[in-house]
Amino acid sequence: EMRISNFLIWQSAYSEFYFTKTLWPDFTKEDLDKAINEYAKRDRRFGGV
Repeated sequence: EMRISNFLIWQSAYSEFYFTKTLWPDFTKEDLDKAINEYAKRDRRFGGV
């Protein structure tokens, strides 16, 4: 289970979240590539069904 604890709830409309277990100081180019590839696979509907 992942939570954002109501952080910027109104500003995050139509946002896509990606959660990783890698901590920010350890985040590498490979981690960024994984995140981008995961995002590219998503079917964005912008609120549509």
